Amino acid sequence: MINCFIVALGGGLGSCARYLIGLIAIKEPCLFPVKTLFINLAGCFFIGIISALALKNTSLSPKTVLFIKTGFCGGFTTFSTFALETEMLFKTGHAGLAVVYIALSVIFGISLVLVGQLVVGR
Repeated sequence: MINCFIVALGGGLGSCARYLIGLIAIKEPCLFPVKTLFINLAGCFFIGIISALALKNTSLSPKTVLFIKTGFCGGFTTFSTFALETEMLFKTGHAGLAVVYIALSVIFGISLVLVGQLVVGR
């Protein structure tokens, strides 16, 4: 049961961080979902770092890893918003932007997980 509380605390903090980033004003209205892309890519980088640290550092508590990976990163990143924004781009006739958004999210997301692991030295 303690693990559920650890995940809930991390998820709450991650969700609040995502919300606060969403409040950042962009000077010009932007059709492209820049903030969600940034949030998801930052989460990919961060989960790459913590997963590599968890494998490399046996003194890192499994509860800390659970708090950060499942809790914080799970609450911070947002696949459902990505899916909704992609669907809206398609629906509003911006198929090209939707495809770019999908490609950037997947290609850079996976790449940043690897970069995060490389930063740690895995």
